[in-house]
Amino acid sequence: MPDLLLELRSEEIPARMQRKAAGDLKKLVTDALVEAGLNYEGAREYWTPRRLTLDIRGLSARSADIREEKKGPSVSAPQAAIDGFLRGAGLTSIDQAIVKTDPKKGDFYVAYLDKPGRAADAIVADIMPGIIRTFPWPKSMRSGPASMPKGSRFAGIDGKGSEALRWVRPLQSIVCTFGTDHDETVVIPFEIDGITAGNVTYGHRFHAPGAITVRRFDDYVASLEKAKVILDAERRKQIIGQDAANLAFANGLDLVEDEGLLEEVSGLVEYPHVLLGTFEQDYLEIPAEIIRLTIKTNQKCFVTRPHGETEGLSNHFVLVSNIQAKDGGKEIMHGNGKVVRARLSDAKHFWTRDQGDLPDLETLKASAEKFDLDLKKPLDQRMAKLDALNVTFHAKLGTQGERVARIRALAKELAPITGADAALVDRAVVLAKADLRTEAVGEFPELQGLMGRRYALLQGEDAAVAAAIEDHWKPNGPSDRLPEDKVGLTVALADKLDTLVGFWAIDEKPTGSKDPYALRRAALGVVRMILERGVRLRLRRAIVRASWSFRNMPVPLGTLANQITTENVTEYAEALTKISEDAVSIKGVEDLRRTFASLTVLDFFHDRLKVYLRDQGARHDIIDAVLTPEADDLLMVARRAEALTAFVTSEDGINLLAGTKRATQLLAAEEKKGTVVADGVSEALLTLDAEKALFAAIRTASAEATDAVAKEDFRSAMQALSKLRAPVDTFFDDVLVNDEDVAIRANRLALLKAIREATGTVADFSKIVS
Repeated sequence: MPDLLLELRSEEIPARMQRKAAGDLKKLVTDALVEAGLNYEGAREYWTPRRLTLDIRGLSARSADIREEKKGPSVSAPQAAIDGFLRGAGLTSIDQAIVKTDPKKGDFYVAYLDKPGRAADAIVADIMPGIIRTFPWPKSMRSGPASMPKGSRFAGIDGKGSEALRWVRPLQSIVCTFGTDHDETVVIPFEIDGITAGNVTYGHRFHAPGAITVRRFDDYVASLEKAKVILDAERRKQIIGQDAANLAFANGLDLVEDEGLLEEVSGLVEYPHVLLGTFEQDYLEIPAEIIRLTIKTNQKCFVTRPHGETEGLSNHFVLVSNIQAKDGGKEIMHGNGKVVRARLSDAKHFWTRDQGDLPDLETLKASAEKFDLDLKKPLDQRMAKLDALNVTFHAKLGTQGERVARIRALAKELAPITGADAALVDRAVVLAKADLRTEAVGEFPELQGLMGRRYALLQGEDAAVAAAIEDHWKPNGPSDRLPEDKVGLTVALADKLDTLVGFWAIDEKPTGSKDPYALRRAALGVVRMILERGVRLRLRRAIVRASWSFRNMPVPLGTLANQITTENVTEYAEALTKISEDAVSIKGVEDLRRTFASLTVLDFFHDRLKVYLRDQGARHDIIDAVLTPEADDLLMVARRAEALTAFVTSEDGINLLAGTKRATQLLAAEEKKGTVVADGVSEALLTLDAEKALFAAIRTASAEATDAVAKEDFRSAMQALSKLRAPVDTFFDDVLVNDEDVAIRANRLALLKAIREATGTVADFSKIVS
């Protein structure tokens, strides 16, 4: 079967776009080919800074013939309807149609349309212009005469202009060949924006810029390699990584690996060569993180460290060139070294200035008093400046200073729960955002938190406070580490809870795939900290406490909270007091509405908890069985799920499931029918031995299970409940639940309800798939 080779060559494509663009090209082309009736054996995409390439193997030479059935009107339909049917079907006479009979609709006309298959090259020529014109680049540009304004003398031959092709960078040539391994390939010469597809490509911009005629993929790759272009991005990455490590080792150094930088650099070169640059030793006084980011961000170079060391850096860096220089790269290394030194000089300036006093300390006294700051310390000055300038956190959520005040109040409530030192937590909170006003973080936002930790240690802060300043941003993803100690954990929890409750208060929730404020990540971070650090946090109370700080925010419309009115405000206030004893300070309809609106964030935590537990291997039905809408102690939910997972496959677990399911399913069926169920079991109405024995077993099992749950021994609770299997079986063998006597029937159903209530102290076993 024939193969298809496609290359779209342009000026340099930004490295960050290349991989996705190549994948998009593969999907768009293969989907269009399949939709047109072609099949293929395999397809692989490739990319370099100047080209996107697609290699499709085993493509059908022709699409299959198709016979379509077109239904027409009834045989008794007006002539106008029949004429319309003939035109639509391409028939000249109704005699060319056949008559079919439908038992309900009667006789009607049907036409069969035979559509012959099409040659693959014709299909490719049809689909490619549309794919190229509508290609989903994040950013694109127009180029050439067609991009000029209409009426311009440069707008083309007719002077009218046309709809210009938008491509990420000007498109220069297209290769499109088609054929088998053994036959001569053919060019599929489609045209777009004055560029006609052919069989000519071009090599390296400097080393081999001449034209190269290609036939099929194998000789295309070989020809490009001779022309100093390595097509496979993964191979370029391997060459860069290996050569860089070898060069560093040869000079007594170790390469500091950076996968993200390696991916980017491989998209900047078609023919990589690694070189070793250097800078003055004095710059090593700057923190390693600043040096690494300066060199990475500005020059796309790798840093090194002395061989065998795990920390610190050397004054050598590895750069990747796209050319094989005649002088061995001396000029390239010299030029990069000059730029790196200039950038490091700026970085050193930032680092030094951040340790000095600000010039306007008198204007910061009010902010310093507000947050108990010491204006003799540089980091305290930056926090005071952050507050004094009223730097906005979010237009609807106030300033960074207001946010720190909210986090401070919430962290004070959380410290006794986490067991953290309250004074250290308070100090860490007021300094946590201070580095946002440092010049180093202003230049490199990625260093927020980390620079705060460095500056805190320099001014003599407690090590736990310094660590918390960095760690309160963590975990910054599912694989990121958690805060180091309880102080950092407390500040991180307060920070993320404030963020989540705040955005819920202004109705800025994640929707579908959109999550601009990374709220899913924040919620997962809270879940991970609670579960992996064993924190017994009642989320409802924490959410209520956090919501108090947003009293000036408008209540989002359309929430259940707006059901609160002046008539029922007392009822809701009493319900809130049961959640948090301190909630009595919340007064008025608006405050209560806001608080109940914020409580809907608990459902969001439940969703993140489900994701986390499934990733840990928990079954979805077990998660559903232990997670109730009211559950706000996530640690206990996780422990119940863990115990239940281990228990359900044991003999006791099988007994428990069998015994409870039989009872709860019958009860649910009767409740659905509206059958009366007594409020409680009346011993006076228990007439048979089997139902008396079951009632006694329920009371015993329920008491044992309740006691075990109180001790958080969920396995023992389930073992106690599993003893119900035998009396339940006997009950169903000997007792007719739906007795003719209404009172007895209601009492026996109450007995089944007691089983459901007893087992419900551990989990909803009806949701477990046996």
